Amino acid sequence: MTTKKILGSIILASALLGTSAAGTFANTASMTVVGKANPPIGHYEFCQINMAECAPTGRDAGAHALTETDWKTILEVNYDVNSAITPLTDMEIYGVEERWAFPRTVGDCEDFALMKRKLLIDKGFDPSNLLITVVLQPSGEGHAVLTVRTDHGDFILDNMRNKVLLWSDTEYTYLKRQSSSHPGRWVKLQDGRTSFVGSVNSN
Repeated sequence: MTTKKILGSIILASALLGTSAAGTFANTASMTVVGKANPPIGHYEFCQINMAECAPTGRDAGAHALTETDWKTILEVNYDVNSAITPLTDMEIYGVEERWAFPRTVGDCEDFALMKRKLLIDKGFDPSNLLITVVLQPSGEGHAVLTVRTDHGDFILDNMRNKVLLWSDTEYTYLKRQSSSHPGRWVKLQDGRTSFVGSVNSN
């Protein structure tokens, strides 16, 4: 292995470890797919207009093998979109409760996720590893983020922060996300952290 590759491996490891303690990596597997889910109405309507974005792939490429270059790309895309788009609600933009669309200058949380997904696909990431995900904030309010599946865990690109975190390091409760084999379909998630907390609190 060349000195350059060794340094790259060290930089990548440092970046990833900086997002989580070793124990959190073990918890990553706690978020599992437990069945089918209905797509958000906004995504369903988005797919009717943007059919190519939701066409079935028929395959799951498996978790993305994360490299130093890929990690930098993920960070840059998250930061660039967060910096370029002003967050506004769909009611403020369109006068309706829910509309998913690629943003130009303004957008809702799901619009940020759509744009990040598109840009990462353009940069060579497989669509099966770029999954729009619906979560609950601690306040109980719904929110959408982009999950990037990698061999180092599932990372979350969020319009509320520029730092990219492992899903298990966020404060969200995970509900459902796009299917890895069909971007027009959705699957239900089981957030293992929530189950654990619930069992502790019930004693």
